[in-house]
Amino acid sequence: QVQLAESGGGLVQPGGSLRLSCVASGFTFSFSVYRMAWYRQAPGKERELVAAISSAGYSTNYAESVKGRFTISRDNAKNTVYLQMNDLKPDDAAVYYCNGVFSRGDYWGQGTQVTVSS
Repeated sequence: QVQLAESGGGLVQPGGSLRLSCVASGFTFSFSVYRMAWYRQAPGKERELVAAISSAGYSTNYAESVKGRFTISRDNAKNTVYLQMNDLKPDDAAVYYCNGVFSRGDYWGQGTQVTVSS
């Protein structure tokens, strides 16, 4: 099955930046990618959609709380999706998960921790 591997999380100060990466592997040419997205979940809260991008990269959408600060992008040649996070706030602290909707299934990464603290 497809595997998604996130990286790039860590500890940053408020106002700092991080770039998360998600590398997909284990798929074949018969798989089509419909959508890639980043979700996050903080303790005691529901998992929420942060950003999503279409397979061709022409369409994106963001949670209202991150608009203007986060940017999702993809490099299909590298099978990688990125989330550039700028001006991080304490409320952004969460485990961030990569999600991919493929023609043969819906797959999730293991998550990467983002901590925002002074």
